[in-house]
Order: sequence, then C-alpha cells, then structure tokens
Amino acid sequence: MKQQQAPAALPVVRGELALAVVVAINSFGVVLMLHSGAGISAISSVPYAFSAVFPAVSLGTWTYLFQALLIASLMLLRRKLVPSYLFSFAVGFVFSRLLDFYESWVYDVLPAPLGLRVAYFFASYFLMCLGIALSNRCGLPIIPTDLFPRELSAITGWPYARVKITFDVACLATTALVTLAGLGRLDGLGIGTVAAAFTMGKSISLIGAWLDRRVRFQSCLQKAA
Repeated sequence: MKQQQAPAALPVVRGELALAVVVAINSFGVVLMLHSGAGISAISSVPYAFSAVFPAVSLGTWTYLFQALLIASLMLLRRKLVPSYLFSFAVGFVFSRLLDFYESWVYDVLPAPLGLRVAYFFASYFLMCLGIALSNRCGLPIIPTDLFPRELSAITGWPYARVKITFDVACLATTALVTLAGLGRLDGLGIGTVAAAFTMGKSISLIGAWLDRRVRFQSCLQKAA
C-alpha cells in the first residue's frame, strides 16, 4: 500500500499564486457558465438577478455590493471588526472587475452551438470547484462569496459541504424572487445552476482532499513549517 506523505514533506505551492489563479479562473468560470445557457453559478445568481432587473448597474458592480453585504454579515456574526475580511473585500473588487472584463468579450469570441455549450458548462463547473478549493487553502484573504460559507462553517461548526449547499440554495431562492418580481419571469437560472448548487459543495470537498494529499500551501501570512 502506498504510504501518504507527511504534510511537511509535500511540495509547497505559494498561496499568493493560488489566490491569483482563483480570482482569474472563478470570474471566468462564472461568465462561461452563463454563456453555456445552463444558468449562472449560484454564488453569482443574486448579483446577476439585480443586474437583470436594474441593467444600468453592471454585473461586476452588483457583485461587489453583494460581497460587501456578506462581509458585513460575517462581522456581525463575529461581533467584531476582522481586518482579514476587509482584505477579502479588496480581493472581491478585483474579482468583480474581471467579471465585467470577461463579459465584454466572451459572448463575441466563443461560439455557442449546443455541443460547445455543454462543454462550457462542465469546464466552468470544474474551474469554480477548483478555484474554491484553492481559496480555502491559500492562507490569504479570499473572494467574499468563497469566504462566507467557509467562515460560516467555522462559526457554526456545521460541515462545510452542508453550509455551502445551503448558501447556494438560498442564493437561488433569492434570485427566483427578484427576477419574478422585477421581470415577471425567472432569469439566469437553469438546470446547470440547480445541479451545481446541490453538488458543488461535495465536489469542492473532494477536490480539496485530492489537493491535500499532493501539495501544501504557504503564504506570506503563515509561518513557514
């Protein structure tokens, strides 16, 4: 039987590099999933709903506002000012700007026949699961939509997968209410959105466990092992 390496013996991946990858691939994954026609990711569905009802404000800006609400909620639950949450807010700003950047060209550059749309969905699903798994290990302030379920899990003691699924389902319910009230129809929600909401928490846990067996992450905010 192959012995598992001790954590200290595993190759080191810089947390700063992991965070940069996270911001780039997660924002791209959100736009790619929307372009697939299967619906937007659950964590971005609420900002998308407001951007559909109030289109004068971009998806990226609504995302930034939604992230601010999540950070404020975590501080209320912690009952104190948490400096790392403020840095997470700054990371979220970059993520939000990248959303608008990708939206500006993805629809024009990537063709969208049915076969490719299916491929786009699975690619975006994998990218976002990988990105969130990296977020949870990089040792640095992360995107607020990724931070919220992780921190809520730590605060409540509930398993991460359960918190993540609950959070995603709550986002979907909010999106349904906002678009029905504002547009008279459901918008941004598709079979891919629902499937991702109910499975992504477990997929992230599986990818995270796979990463933990192969590498360890070290950031400037952590002491070297």
